[in-house]
Amino acid sequence: MTGPVPELEDRATACAERLSAADRVLLASHIDADGLTSAAIAAQALERAEIPFETVFEKQLDEAAIADIAATDYETVLFTDFGSGQLDLIGEREDAGDFTPVIADHHQPADRETEYHLNPLLFGINGASELSGAGASYVLARALAGVASSSRGAATDGGAVTEPTGTTARADNRDLAALAVVGAVGDMQASGGELHGANAKIVEEGVDAGVLETGKDLALYGKQTRPLPKLLEYATDVHIPGVSNDANGALRFLDGLELELKRDGEWRRWAGLTNEEKQTVASALVRKAVSSGVPASKIDGLVGTAYVLSEEPVGTELRDASEFSTLLNATARYERADVGLGVCLGDRDGALERARQLLDEHRRNLSNGIDLVTETGTTQEEHVQWFHAGDEIRETIVGIVAGMAMGNQGISRSKPIIAFAEKNDEELKVSARGTHSLVRKGLDLSAVMGEASRAVGGDGGGHDVAAGATVPKGQEEAFVERADEIVGEQLS
Repeated sequence: MTGPVPELEDRATACAERLSAADRVLLASHIDADGLTSAAIAAQALERAEIPFETVFEKQLDEAAIADIAATDYETVLFTDFGSGQLDLIGEREDAGDFTPVIADHHQPADRETEYHLNPLLFGINGASELSGAGASYVLARALAGVASSSRGAATDGGAVTEPTGTTARADNRDLAALAVVGAVGDMQASGGELHGANAKIVEEGVDAGVLETGKDLALYGKQTRPLPKLLEYATDVHIPGVSNDANGALRFLDGLELELKRDGEWRRWAGLTNEEKQTVASALVRKAVSSGVPASKIDGLVGTAYVLSEEPVGTELRDASEFSTLLNATARYERADVGLGVCLGDRDGALERARQLLDEHRRNLSNGIDLVTETGTTQEEHVQWFHAGDEIRETIVGIVAGMAMGNQGISRSKPIIAFAEKNDEELKVSARGTHSLVRKGLDLSAVMGEASRAVGGDGGGHDVAAGATVPKGQEEAFVERADEIVGEQLS
């Protein structure tokens, strides 16, 4: 069976064979949208291969978490969306005979090798922009389907064994491509409005399997669920004066269009418009941007590739990859990874309802956090800007707040932003966000967070456009000073 990423196929097959040989597997995964989709993909692949498993989630895979995993009696542990950066600690446990690790990750590996390590970075593929953790998990799932199929062998009469009932897409795990795309979008890998590289190959498999649809559309968040005025008011990635962040302006804009904007007293949503109606709104929005002096390069950003989960109901968060990933992040940020996993695995009753409640709470907290940062502003250094939220913004969402606040009054998009928040009595969470434009100029926040945090007795990492760290309290200024130096060197 040919997988979606040929460069990874041999390693993926080796990892799949190791899992198939295990009596049972402990599946350990990260808790953000990419981690939850990674776990859901792996869980379904293991279940279909009839490999017994248990799932655990960790917000941070540190020494204590790895020790807890080692204390279980599982001989095989599958790590998804983390593990590469902790290979030194995992390797010590492997050497001690505590367990055999199988890793499907996309983060920068530590200076250590292990046999069953599936990571695009080991094969010349960018793990920050071309393949997410969910993508690596999907490559493994596809290989696991092939290994499981081969292990069924021939029938006793010499003929071929009949495939289990179900679609071909399910039999070879191609239906899981939809979750892989949700993970990639949630991991901010849709740079320039679309997924690239190995991610694009996974998209192709999802389209062929009938679980994904793609097409050019307005690159606005909330096309499935937000009423039209709110869709435009909150469209801030491309700021359009008189519409973005302007509730009355968005209403005036829509009132000027010859469209049926309400039905049965309710505002319509983008997903419910006809193609002709969508074209009317989009064309008017472009004209408004041009007349308001928005640069042409920015206006191009109004259109991107939409990733639609074709088996999910129209008008729900689950239909759009971006909204689905936000729903999952809401469960993760409030320590309810079990709810997010349930949604990924198809629970459309209790888990989905609880996830929606968490999303409502998440949005309120984000809104309050953005207001706080906008009101207090950031401290400007030569190459970075930063703020300290203390205990006023949860450490699990301070990075999201920082990224969403960029571009607001007094908060530049031309510098990466660094945010501090209380983590516990001794430590601070640090989150950094940049833009894809800065990344193209040389910004790598993973390197910034890693080096600056270790310089003050902490640790960190992540991706080029978004990264995080944990540092001791009292080291904020030293951390910012070193981070500023590193960013200056990267962008010089």
